[in-house]
Amino acid sequence: MANVESAMTRDPVCCTADESVIECARLMDEEDVGMIPVVESADTRRLIGVVTDRDICLTVVAQGRNPRECVVEECMTDELFTVRPDDDLERALDLMRSEQIRRLPVVDENGAIIGVIAQADIASAIAAPEVKRAIEEISKPT
Repeated sequence: MANVESAMTRDPVCCTADESVIECARLMDEEDVGMIPVVESADTRRLIGVVTDRDICLTVVAQGRNPRECVVEECMTDELFTVRPDDDLERALDLMRSEQIRRLPVVDENGAIIGVIAQADIASAIAAPEVKRAIEEISKPT
């Protein structure tokens, strides 16, 4: 079976914990993604969390907080599930299944973010041609 590196999106856009929630949401919109890795600094890119569009909705918007006054640290998830580039796709899929998540950060030996692998990436890499085409259509950027 193929490994994570063969299917991941490389060099994802990231933010830091002290950035505004609004800026993070703008990045999601610009990059057409639903998850942004949160790094300790732009230099190290050491992963410290992730923030999803759902995190912003549930911990900022749904609670009536002012997004202009919130920073990423206030809504990010710091319980991390990650994979390495040399892990096989089955391991990534098993982790997604067991933790009920659709995207996994890919980190190097120093814990720095080097990619992201999504459920659709794995399905495209291992699925039958008809399923692969359908998933690619569903996952096509808008």
